[in-house]
Amino acid sequence: MAPRASAPRSAQAPRPQRRCDAPAGVGAHAAFARSGRKMRLLAAGLLLLAPLCAAFYLPGLAPVSFCEEGKETEGCKVRALTGGPGVAPPSFDFCQDTEEKRPSENLGQVLFGERIASSPYKFTFNKPETCKKVCTRSYDPENNVDKNKLAFLKKGMQLNYQHHWIIDNMPVTWCYDVEDGQKYCNPGFPIGCFVTPDGRVKDACVINSEFNKKNTFYLFNHVDITIMYHSGKDENWPGARLVMARLRPQSYKHTDENNLSCEGPPMEIPGEFNNKLNLIYTYSVTFEEKNNIKWASRWDYILESMPHTNIQWFSIMNSLVIVLFLSGMVAMIILRTLHKDIARYNQIDSSVNAQEEFGWKLVHGDVFRPPRKGMLLSVFLGQGTQIFIMTFITLFLACLGFLSPANRGALMTCAVVLWVLLGTPAGYVSARMYKTFRGEKWKTNVLLTALLCPGIVFADFFVMNLILWVKGSSAAIPFGTLVAILAMWFGISVPLTFVGAYFGFKEKPIEHPVRTNQIPRQIPEQSFFTKPLPGIVMGGILPFGCIFIQLFFILNSIWSHQMYYMFGFLFLVFIILLITCSEATVLLCYFHLCAEDYHWWWRSFLTSSFTAVYLFIYAVHYFFSKLQITGTASTILYFGYTLIMVLIFFLFTGKYSFKACCFTVTSIFEHHFHL
Repeated sequence: MAPRASAPRSAQAPRPQRRCDAPAGVGAHAAFARSGRKMRLLAAGLLLLAPLCAAFYLPGLAPVSFCEEGKETEGCKVRALTGGPGVAPPSFDFCQDTEEKRPSENLGQVLFGERIASSPYKFTFNKPETCKKVCTRSYDPENNVDKNKLAFLKKGMQLNYQHHWIIDNMPVTWCYDVEDGQKYCNPGFPIGCFVTPDGRVKDACVINSEFNKKNTFYLFNHVDITIMYHSGKDENWPGARLVMARLRPQSYKHTDENNLSCEGPPMEIPGEFNNKLNLIYTYSVTFEEKNNIKWASRWDYILESMPHTNIQWFSIMNSLVIVLFLSGMVAMIILRTLHKDIARYNQIDSSVNAQEEFGWKLVHGDVFRPPRKGMLLSVFLGQGTQIFIMTFITLFLACLGFLSPANRGALMTCAVVLWVLLGTPAGYVSARMYKTFRGEKWKTNVLLTALLCPGIVFADFFVMNLILWVKGSSAAIPFGTLVAILAMWFGISVPLTFVGAYFGFKEKPIEHPVRTNQIPRQIPEQSFFTKPLPGIVMGGILPFGCIFIQLFFILNSIWSHQMYYMFGFLFLVFIILLITCSEATVLLCYFHLCAEDYHWWWRSFLTSSFTAVYLFIYAVHYFFSKLQITGTASTILYFGYTLIMVLIFFLFTGKYSFKACCFTVTSIFEHHFHL
């Protein structure tokens, strides 16, 4: 899977959605001639099964054909405003479409705050519009409500908030030239810009030399939209398909509502609001035929121009080579050292075996002693299993193109649905491990597995959503959606967890290759590096080293509103992360056993899961170095959502490293004591 791929290429099939009355194509089935009765029956069966084998489209990815006669209409859809210093998108006093309802949205769009609403910017296909009025907003300085609305609008311009528009599921991009003659297409455009009282031009004000008056706001109240389409005249489908949508924000001071020309000086909003102000919003639309761009490749120009996609490849590959080299070295050390130890122990005569034993062989009677807090560890292992399987399947489907950026909200929807349906393995693993630890409070174990970690995530998420409600943000999740999430949790996930726990408790506990002594062996004094805390802290460094570059891209896509589409490379990094976590944990566990410390259960879980602490530290660094978030509410939101990411990462890395360490320890003692 190539790391960079066109987003909607996975949606190529022969039957698009049509907005024309053209007749559909006629298909024919091949017939078997000069056949016996069996062959005719086989042909009839194939004909009956043919409708079941028809090609299909992923939801949201099917192409839409528009009639060229101008009968079909299509308008922009708008997402919540993003950008600025806050992570809670506010609601501004812009033109609104009061006639149409909000389009249907999937669960992932609602959870991510990518809610879409229809806009008043309407147009008819292949029918140009010039300086068409949308609405007028009037502000009176003597009206406190108007003063607050205008002050809020100016603050948004000062903090560089951006519009995000969608046409035919394509982001409307604002393309402009950057360094080295390259062109960058931003899937959003600013609502305006600001010239400071000392004359400094900020952000988008650099696009026009007329934006030069001090302590003045310039509102982008006009947009020139260019829609490019691929004509289907010479293809097997009627009409035309949209392949590109661009705009250029403009600022015009309209003096006469009845005679709009979209020319003249820019729309200035003074820093001090003393006189009445009328803001007139307009737009122009042009259509261009672009047959050299196929519908399946229409996302390429956006993805190719995204920042940090080409300049980071060398460092990414360099890190990949280093991680692979270190992983191979760790594996070689483990295999060679163990081979020498086992060979040395096998050469010792059995009569003097007790006197000659040292290192990891001395703790064979205690190495499988149940750990302290076995209940909590079993719960973490069950939840980690659920999250690990969810993450693996989600990334695998994303690599295949099923969860591309064109299918909005699909990634989060897939993750949530998989988590809900994977309650059974979580309950099974937790119950069986708890039974292996000789636990007796099985009811408490099942309840904690079903409620502890999901409860922490939901409580954190609910508090964050309360802050969004109080702030009046458009990213706030409706109450009905929260009820639906609770229904999925208690109606599907919890019962499935109970089912898995039932089968887990019915299974026999995991058998160990050696018996456990009744009296625990005393652990000798440990050196600094073999103590629990230093080993755990060191164990998370190597796994974090192989993900921190991808972590930068992921944080950019979440908080800086950039598209993330390198799922192929992300899946590769995910596999390398698992290998690194397992090998680092096994290596440190072997050193601790050689130091006659047999408390490896919790240590094997925490060694790799401590990578989540480094992830949190990196998120703090990203917060202060890359973001310009102001306000207590936005800061709480950032760290609240970050803690959810940290908890999820903590559980699935700890689960996998524990599994690898448990397999290695069992193999070592089973191989030695069964020779």
